[in-house]
Amino acid sequence: MDPLLYLGALEVLFLVWIKGKGLEYVIMHQRWIFVCIFLLPSSVISDVRAWIIFKMCSATSESEIFRTAKLRVECFHMLSNIFQVVRVEPLANMGQVTALLNSIGWTLPVLPELDDLTVGGLVMGTGIESSSHIYGLFQHICAAFELVLADGSLDRCTEKENSDLFYAVLWSCGTLGFLVAADIRIIPAQKWVKLCYEPVCGLDAICEKFAEESANKENQFVEGLQYSQDEAVIMTGTMTDHAETDKTNCIVAVEYIPLRHYYHRHTRSIFWELQDIIPFGNNPLFRYVFGWMVPPQISLLKLTQGETIRKLYEQHHVVQDMLVPMKRIKTSLLRFNEDIYVYPLWLCPFMLPNQPGMVHPKGDEDELYVDIGAYGELKVKHFDARSSTRQLENFVRDVNGFQMLYADLYMERQEFWEMFDGTLYHKLRKQLNCEDAFPEVYDKICKSATH
Repeated sequence: MDPLLYLGALEVLFLVWIKGKGLEYVIMHQRWIFVCIFLLPSSVISDVRAWIIFKMCSATSESEIFRTAKLRVECFHMLSNIFQVVRVEPLANMGQVTALLNSIGWTLPVLPELDDLTVGGLVMGTGIESSSHIYGLFQHICAAFELVLADGSLDRCTEKENSDLFYAVLWSCGTLGFLVAADIRIIPAQKWVKLCYEPVCGLDAICEKFAEESANKENQFVEGLQYSQDEAVIMTGTMTDHAETDKTNCIVAVEYIPLRHYYHRHTRSIFWELQDIIPFGNNPLFRYVFGWMVPPQISLLKLTQGETIRKLYEQHHVVQDMLVPMKRIKTSLLRFNEDIYVYPLWLCPFMLPNQPGMVHPKGDEDELYVDIGAYGELKVKHFDARSSTRQLENFVRDVNGFQMLYADLYMERQEFWEMFDGTLYHKLRKQLNCEDAFPEVYDKICKSATH
């Protein structure tokens, strides 16, 4: 029996069991029963299987090609004074990439946090990390793409070769072609991240300190967690090969974290979303006995969610990333506080280069932006998914910002193309005869188009 059908049948039984016992409350607050009993073991089995295959296929010298059904990584060094790249197939995920690259002394300049995020999703959608204030988004560390186009041909594109396609494919969500390989720049890795924590109080002080640290290129990593309108912790980090033993993984103002552990620091808790999926997930007993099994695979959570649960989460839960200019961070934080009031907020700075494509600064120069991520259960009664999100979308458009396309979008088509620059995208859609082969990106991801 297909394991996904099996999981779906189990959830149907679960819903039947709770019917008549306050369905909405139980679905929102007791789904942990299904997650703990079925999804966690299923996720572990899937991860173990993928890891065994990966280790079997990667137990060779670094100059060889590693292959699995999900992963093909070819490490090849170009002239050492220019740059190094790694060739990766789209279903390779960040957990696999760091396991391989870190073991041979390399890393990606931008390594998005969650293990299951795939190269294809990060190229066709987007990806960000606490090093993005230096290197930009995940797409901006890519040197080349190989795509199968609407006519079945295989095309390679770089910044100089087929450059229109190279820039148009970013944020296109697979609507210009199928990505089959990406060449991604890599940099030398060190063993540890020296991470410094600085509590900051007062909204003005938070915005000023965060912008200051984000503009400081000596910080290899910058990240903020805002716990209320006037309370935040700003974290700055640098890679190092030497750690002070008394500050290794201790809760102090400065700590040293193994590089790969730092990269995936938000994986097990899915940032802080796990507290809503498994309410007692932070209990010491649960963490000691079952913590090694988390998180449940996000893909399994979505596939077994069902329409009833999806609608309830839409009204009681928010997962949004809005990308706004750093110079508008204060007004943006105030707007998040007013419209959705979800804390903590994740603050991640990134440099947005002045390049062609759907996403670029409105001026003629590179500009520092910030990703404001809101993930969690809503604490306000006045929230309505459509109207509240549309208010926030309108604000983001007004400040020349962008909404990440993985989240729920409620913009109308005209509003969408006011936020994103469709000039190059639509040109390539016509040039490559995509209209009959792939949906337009708006039709693929926007709530207004799909409902």
